[in-house]
Amino acid sequence: MAKLRREYILAAIHAGTYERSGVQDPISIDIRKLLCGMSPISLEHSIFKVRRQLREVNEKAYDPEILAIGPYHHGNDNYKFMEEQKLRYLQRLLERRNEGSIDKCMSKLRELEQQARNCYAETIDASQEKFLAMMLIDGCFIIELFRKYDIKELRDEDDPVMHESGIRISIGHDLLRLENQVPLFILSTLYDLTKGPGEHHEFSYVATKYFNIELGGPSRNRTIDKIQGEHLLHLYHMWRTSVLPKKPEEFCITVMPSATELRESGVRFRALQEGELSDIKFENGTLKMPVLYVEDSTESKFRNLIAYEQYRQSRGINYFTDYVVLLDCLINSSKNVEVLRRTGIIKNYFGDDEVVVQMFNKIGDYITVSGSYYSEIFKNVNAYCDFWTVKLRRAYFHSPWAFLPVPVAFSLLLTIAQTVFSILSYAKQS
Repeated sequence: MAKLRREYILAAIHAGTYERSGVQDPISIDIRKLLCGMSPISLEHSIFKVRRQLREVNEKAYDPEILAIGPYHHGNDNYKFMEEQKLRYLQRLLERRNEGSIDKCMSKLRELEQQARNCYAETIDASQEKFLAMMLIDGCFIIELFRKYDIKELRDEDDPVMHESGIRISIGHDLLRLENQVPLFILSTLYDLTKGPGEHHEFSYVATKYFNIELGGPSRNRTIDKIQGEHLLHLYHMWRTSVLPKKPEEFCITVMPSATELRESGVRFRALQEGELSDIKFENGTLKMPVLYVEDSTESKFRNLIAYEQYRQSRGINYFTDYVVLLDCLINSSKNVEVLRRTGIIKNYFGDDEVVVQMFNKIGDYITVSGSYYSEIFKNVNAYCDFWTVKLRRAYFHSPWAFLPVPVAFSLLLTIAQTVFSILSYAKQS
C-alpha cells in the first residue's frame, strides 16, 4: 500500500511539473490520440460478434460449418473449399451477363462502402480493395444460389453446392449465423444490377423462396416481397414472425412447473400440427403447443435467432427468446421430454431425450429477459396448478390416506379411478 501511495504522489508531482512549465504531458497527448481515433457509436450496427459468455456455452452454434460470409470469418483455412465455389458462381454469373457487369457492380459498391462498414459492430481493418472484393464475391454467391432455387434452368449438373446434400444443408445453416452476414442492401443491389430479362421479383422474394425450400417454412404460406431487413438472419426472423400478433411482452415471473409436474396436476398436453409460435394456448386445463422438430440444426438456429434478438438496436418482440424460455421451464429432465414426445409436441430426431434436456437447459444461459410474449400462459398455468393443489390438499387432509405424501396419494386416486372405469367398461361389454 505504501509503495502504491508513493507512486501516486510521484505521478502527481510529475503531472504538476508539466502543468507549471506549460508543456503538454506526453501521457495526455497519447490519450488524446486514442480518443481521436475512436469511431462514434452507430445506430446502423446490425451484424455483431457474439459475446464470449454466450459463445463459450456452444462455440459450434455460432461458427460457420463450411461457408464464411462477410469479414468476421474471412480468410479462415476451414472454408477454402467454398471460396473456390464462390468464384465459380461469380464466373457463371459473368458468363450469362457480360464482363462489364463487374465494373458496374463495383462502381455501385464503392458508393455503399461506408454504409456497409457501419453495419458491422466490430471495426473492419480490411483495405477498401479487399473489403469491396469480399462484398462482391460473397454477395454474388448468395444471389446466384437463390437464383438457382428460383430458376431450375440455371443449375449445373456438376455443381456440388446444388447436388451434394451435405454441402447444401451446411450452407443453409451457415446463412443463418449472426456473425456470418453481409448487409441486405448489398445483396439487393447486386441482385438488381445482375437481373436477367425474365426476373421481375425483388431480392426478398427469391430469398424467402430459398428459406421455404431449403430451411423448411412455417405452417402458413407467406412472402415478404416488399419488406427490407438488415441481413439474411433478420429477413428470416421477419419471415417466420410476420403474421404473428404484435401483442406487447408483459412483465411476469417466467417460472412454471415442468411437464411432468403439470401432468401430475391434471394438465393435459395437445400437439398442434399446423401451429405457429403465437398459437400456444392454455385453455380448460390443456396446454396446446405446435410440434417442435428437434434435429441437428435446431440449437444453432435458435441460438442465432436469440442472439439477434438480444443484440438488435430496435426493441421488438423477442418471439424466439420467449419461446425457448417457456420450453426451458417445461423441460428439466428426460422424463419431461418423454411427456412432450409422447403427446406429439416434440419430435426428437436425436433419439436420446437427454440431449434435448441439455440443449434447452443451456440455451437460455446469459440471455436477458425483461418480459414475455407468453406472460398470460405463465399466469394461467400457475394459477391453475395452485388451484388444484389447494383443492387436492383440502380433500387429502380429510381423507384416510393423510399419512401418504401428496403426490403418492394423488397417483393412488388416479389409479383407483382408472381401475373402476376399466371394471365398469368390462361389465358393460359383458
